[in-house]
Amino acid sequence: MFYYIIAVLIILLDQFTKWLVVKYMELGESIQLIENFLYLTSHRNRGAAWGILQGKMWFFYIITVIVIVALVLYLEKEAKNNKLMGLSIALMLGGAIGNFIDRVFRKEVVDFVNTYIFGYDFPIFNVADSALVIGVGLIMLQMIREEREAKRNKHGNSSNNN
Repeated sequence: MFYYIIAVLIILLDQFTKWLVVKYMELGESIQLIENFLYLTSHRNRGAAWGILQGKMWFFYIITVIVIVALVLYLEKEAKNNKLMGLSIALMLGGAIGNFIDRVFRKEVVDFVNTYIFGYDFPIFNVADSALVIGVGLIMLQMIREEREAKRNKHGNSSNNN
């Protein structure tokens, strides 16, 4: 249940921040927060990351439903006994649902975090996108930890057998 609460909090934060941007900013308006690094920019995306697959809403509907079902099943079956994995899945679930809500009700995703990293104008993103990326990053961290643990156990068992 704890992990579902995290997912709901991500969804609420995501939708609230998007509502603020839509209500109080003009499309294309940009507010400098940190010069040459961080801006709040009202942007819309009808595609996926970096604007790929623009206008392919049915594709996104189908894929997102499959992903949400898979995440819930995985959370129920595997991740409840592993806190890091549970948190990862919760973040990804909240992020997926947050952007899905936009696609269903707005027919586009509201993005607003605009960063320039080492002079590169990184694609504009939102809270849901951040949660997805952090969730995937935590899963990668968990996989690295599991791999190291498996190697440690393998080396530990082989030296005990000698």
